[in-house]
Amino acid sequence: MSIRLENVGIAVRDLEATIAFFTDLGLTVLGRDEVSGEWADTAVGLDGNHARIAMLQTPDGQGRIELFEYLHPDAIETDPTLPHEIGMHRIAFAVDDIEASLAIAARHGCVPLRGVANYENIYKLSYLRGPSGIIVMLAEDLRKS
Repeated sequence: MSIRLENVGIAVRDLEATIAFFTDLGLTVLGRDEVSGEWADTAVGLDGNHARIAMLQTPDGQGRIELFEYLHPDAIETDPTLPHEIGMHRIAFAVDDIEASLAIAARHGCVPLRGVANYENIYKLSYLRGPSGIIVMLAEDLRKS
C-alpha cells in the first residue's frame, strides 16, 4: 500500500482575502469550485454542506492547500489556536528570503507573533497569524545563502 499527502484543508472566513495572501507569498491557484450535495455531505460528514473552495499549490509542485469558505451551514468562529494547544497547528513554508516574505505578509496585516528567530545559524524562522487566524511558519535555510 502506498500513501502520499494530497493537501491540507483550511476553513477560512474570507476565501478571496486568503487566496490573495497565499498567492502573494508565491502559491498558485490550481482551481476553484463550489461544492454541495449528497456526495459532499457524505465525504465531509456534515448535512447541508455547501462551500466555495480553491486549491493552491507551491511553486515546486509538491505542496497543496485547499481553502474552503462555508456558505452553509454558517461558519463557526473559534478562538485562534495557541502554539501549545493540541490539534491542527500550523502550515509551514520554506522561503528564500524571510524578510521579503514577512513584508508581503505585512501588506495583508499579518505580522510575526513575536519576531524572527535564528535556530543555530541553520534557519531563520517566524510564526505569524495569517488570514482567518491561520498560524503560518516561514523558514529560511541559512545554509543556502
